[in-house]
Amino acid sequence: MTDTLNVDICVIGAGSGGLSVAAGASQMGAKTVLIEKHKMGGDCLNYGCVPSKALLAAGHAAEAVRGAGRFGVKAPAPEVDGAQAFGHVRNTIAAIEPMDSVERFEGLGVNVIQAEGRFTGPGEVEAGDTRIRARRFVVATGSRAFVPPIPGLDGVPFLTNETIFDQDMVPDHLIVIGGGPIGIELAQAHRHLGARVTVLEMFTIMPKDDPELVDVVRQRVLDDGIELHEGAAINRIEPAGEGVRVILDTDGGEQAIDGSHLLVATGRRPNVADLGLEAAGIKYSDKGIEVDRRLRTTNKKVFAIGDVAGGFQFTHVAGYHAGVVIKNALFRLPAKADMRTVPWVTYTAPELAQVGLTEAEARKAHGEVRILRWPYHENDRAQAEGATDGLVKAVVTPKGHILGCGIVGASAGELIQTWVLAMSQKIKIGAVAQMIAPYPTLGEVSKRAAGSFYTPSLFSERTRKIVGFLAKFG
Repeated sequence: MTDTLNVDICVIGAGSGGLSVAAGASQMGAKTVLIEKHKMGGDCLNYGCVPSKALLAAGHAAEAVRGAGRFGVKAPAPEVDGAQAFGHVRNTIAAIEPMDSVERFEGLGVNVIQAEGRFTGPGEVEAGDTRIRARRFVVATGSRAFVPPIPGLDGVPFLTNETIFDQDMVPDHLIVIGGGPIGIELAQAHRHLGARVTVLEMFTIMPKDDPELVDVVRQRVLDDGIELHEGAAINRIEPAGEGVRVILDTDGGEQAIDGSHLLVATGRRPNVADLGLEAAGIKYSDKGIEVDRRLRTTNKKVFAIGDVAGGFQFTHVAGYHAGVVIKNALFRLPAKADMRTVPWVTYTAPELAQVGLTEAEARKAHGEVRILRWPYHENDRAQAEGATDGLVKAVVTPKGHILGCGIVGASAGELIQTWVLAMSQKIKIGAVAQMIAPYPTLGEVSKRAAGSFYTPSLFSERTRKIVGFLAKFG
């Protein structure tokens, strides 16, 4: 027998975006249903942001021991216990899980249904033995790892970001297919934990970021001892003993690379299958569900947020989308998503962060722009901590309007937030230049980069003449 629920809002997917909508809606008095067929917390908690950063932290700790000698601290080479390193990953997930649990959300008044949700009409969803009719629906089903059709891949064991954290040992030789943020982060994490690592990228690594900043990360990756193949054309994959062999096409013929483990990190695809979207009159493709700026689908009673809506695939974007949907669905406000100041960070060592336009994008869109740079090596705190690789690179108009900023270096993910605030509030470069930054901090790098906007005029011949003229009056 099928039960029927009539509610205000029904959310499909309990990742970060879906959880935010469900919690907010319920606490604001809306009768809310949340449907999740797998794990609460979604990709971010279980397979993405949380476990990857936990593994990176373990790798950074090992690397800090290796580099202690430069500070006069003598330490033996670190002994990495793979089981404990991956145990730290699982412990981190476990520590956060209660915040995303069924029990917590039921305590907030949300009706949580643990089943697969599917539209059966434009205003109805079925999940298990329950039929849900709602005033508004939110699809927040996230994305999954994309597995490319490489010959032979289906004949060998391989890992994705959804399975790699289930290990209990550090691989002997990890081959990573894909040089995007996920591939490079996990490559460096495993290298710092002692694995031999090879990265194969069809084009260039981290292609969405500014090439000048990527160069800094690329050099560190090479210095770490990671074998990097850019422009790699994979011919086929085959078993090799207990491991795998990847055959590359090269100018000289074929090159074979043998490894103990294979990680496929070639991007993600939105989860749009088996949702009954056709029955609901919702237009979609393999790139995601089509939405307008209010995040409404072609069925105006249904919203789509996060990865499944296409565009930026970041947890913080899903959270931002949730706020837009709450305003629209509950308060009938015509709130629109503004993606112009969405930041992103790749948590390598050094980190790389970006908000707004890169130099190439800004020149294409605006023509004349000014590029402001300030290197880490001219920052006193960076010198004191031996973290001198990197720079701030801001892109501004001739009148000082900030179009974008990229930072590569220690704590770039923290430093970018000054620029996110400035751009989102339309603060001009002068305000960043005039802020008082505590000394010595890495934050001074942003201030100095902003201040360089005024260097040509401040130290010009015209200024010297003015100072000389005023000096005549005593």
